[in-house]
Amino acid sequence: MAEPGLATSVGAAPVPSTPKKSKARSAKNNGEAALGYEAELFAAADKLRQNMEPSDYKHVVLGLIFLKHISDSFEAKYAELMAEDPACAEDMDEYLAENIFWVPKEARWSHLKANAKQPTIGKLVDEAMLAIEAKNTTLKGVLPKDYARPALNKVMLGELIDLISGIGLGTEEGQARDVLGRVYEYFLSQFAGSEGKRGGEFYTPRSVVRVLVEMLEPYQGRVYDPCCGSGGMFVQSEKFVAEHGGRIGDIAVYGQESNYTTWRLCMMNLAVRGIDAEIHWNSEGSFHKDELKDLKADFILANPPFNVSDWGGERLRDDVRWRYGIPPTGNANFAWLQHIVHHLSPKGTAGVVLANGSMSSTQSGEGDIRKAMLEADVVDCMIALPGQLFYSTQIPACLWFLARNKGNGKFRDRRGEVLFIDARNLGHLVDRTRREFSDDDVEKITGTYHAWRGASEDIEYEDVPGFCKSATLEKIKEHGYVLTPGRYVGAAVEEDDDTPFSERFAMLREKLDDQFEEAEKLTALIREKLAGVLADA
Repeated sequence: MAEPGLATSVGAAPVPSTPKKSKARSAKNNGEAALGYEAELFAAADKLRQNMEPSDYKHVVLGLIFLKHISDSFEAKYAELMAEDPACAEDMDEYLAENIFWVPKEARWSHLKANAKQPTIGKLVDEAMLAIEAKNTTLKGVLPKDYARPALNKVMLGELIDLISGIGLGTEEGQARDVLGRVYEYFLSQFAGSEGKRGGEFYTPRSVVRVLVEMLEPYQGRVYDPCCGSGGMFVQSEKFVAEHGGRIGDIAVYGQESNYTTWRLCMMNLAVRGIDAEIHWNSEGSFHKDELKDLKADFILANPPFNVSDWGGERLRDDVRWRYGIPPTGNANFAWLQHIVHHLSPKGTAGVVLANGSMSSTQSGEGDIRKAMLEADVVDCMIALPGQLFYSTQIPACLWFLARNKGNGKFRDRRGEVLFIDARNLGHLVDRTRREFSDDDVEKITGTYHAWRGASEDIEYEDVPGFCKSATLEKIKEHGYVLTPGRYVGAAVEEDDDTPFSERFAMLREKLDDQFEEAEKLTALIREKLAGVLADA
């Protein structure tokens, strides 16, 4: 098990003192177009689950996907060395030099696959995990090692190994490994959905993360998440840079997580995606044991738990982070916002998911803190989100975008202004209970922000009634420093179809007459059926 507070890096075999540059991947080589079967694969894996709880099964499946990923990477390098100089093929340093995990013979996927139908397969997988951790200190305490437990069906385990063996078959080596990364991420999202509220504790829906990342555009610098969950913010940040032709290696990733099980998922998630990162775990969390006290990040993305009432704020009354006011002990929302501002570099920007109450609450001094943040001009943009976006809660949520210096010259001087976007009417239902933003939705939101920020002289920003409004601090003061976008954007303009009132009225009356007629028919039918019931009785 990892020591609490240990500075632990993933994606590279040795433990670095500072984050290393990530392995470069080109957007053309990321296998995005090659993968189209995640849903079928998950359905097949879920079928094998039988009566096992998704929260337990998640660790069984994700651990195996991770094992196959690092084994594939190792065996690709092994084949390369065998072709060049067979004497080097079993030299561990050859692999560590290229940030490839060393995989002992008994832990290689080919060995497990050959023994998948043996009753001892659970023990073999546990031994493989132990052997990998013994040779790769950065993975110590990360991998699941309870495949031999009696409650785990070994026939199911063997079939699962066969299923995972087929991932990436028929693709080139580099693409196959990236496919495994995408499968890992997809499975994480599906398990989050299966676990409902608990799932939301380790996974932020992808479309929400996309909005955060594409608003901030983290091309270069230090990226930080103080409550990083399974690492989705980092995965999406790296993906954004790759897709926009940036240099992935220019991003340094830092995070902290207080849930040990979630921290392990994050470590594997980042390693599978080839992301080098410095991720800390301690059970006290970022408020009480800030592992990155001196970090000043260029970009901060976070989805902290909403409205936490027992965060131990009474023990932190004099903390240096509370620059805008002491946050109430009964709600951690403004503690998170101030923790994040504290960690921003002089030109840093941040995107934070919070409950809607943070935009208007005046309880326990929250209104005063919000006012102080506005007067200090660190609030850049506010977005109201539609409902049903999250697995964990039905509480309405919003996005806060913060900036330490809105007049730094990189973009238009926005001092004294805040952009409000009301996105409550965007998104579409992907199932009975959950909504997602489409690509067009994400582009509409982020394009509006970039136009307002002055990212390009070719795109001019305009207020759109019912959707977006650039408001001055004076106007916000008139609204009592409440930041609810609906107050500022107003109502959408309804399109006039030029039909005369008399014609529209006639059409509505005709429609109403039809509905009355239909209602009378249904009433008669119901009476008839009820009479039949009495006659039969």
